[in-house]
Amino acid sequence: MDNIQMQGYVPGAIGRITELHAVYYQRNWHFGLYFEAKVASELSAFLGRFEQTRDGFWTMSRDERIEGGIAIDGIEADSKGAHLRWFIVSDNLRSTGVGNQLMAQAVNFCKDRKFVSVYLWTFEGLHAARHLYEKFGFVLEQEQIGEQWGTQVKEQKFVLRF
Repeated sequence: MDNIQMQGYVPGAIGRITELHAVYYQRNWHFGLYFEAKVASELSAFLGRFEQTRDGFWTMSRDERIEGGIAIDGIEADSKGAHLRWFIVSDNLRSTGVGNQLMAQAVNFCKDRKFVSVYLWTFEGLHAARHLYEKFGFVLEQEQIGEQWGTQVKEQKFVLRF
């Protein structure tokens, strides 16, 4: 793939990762301002307390423009498991293997840190993402109707145990 580079934090990452989420989820699932503000504030708080020994954050850029990202929040890894968050790939790079690369980076980070498990919250209907999670060994462990993203959906918790 031409001019595609994986990095950690780069200037503009909070805004761009937020934008990717806001645009995709508004267009496809009608999530609105509540969701965008939640992504921006929680991602900002995470990066503000980021600790390299327990947290991971990776961006994927093409021609210096962020086109994807993923994070591992390890602050509660000992009690609840590490939390995989803010996984997104732009339409420009979807189906190119970038999602696989980001997921592999995050899972390997958790293995290297010897975390017992990693979990993520998503919702029913994101078939390509679910396929990728299951490919990496995540198992659906919980489902519930909820509104944690500002719109009622069937929330799903996937867990990968090492």
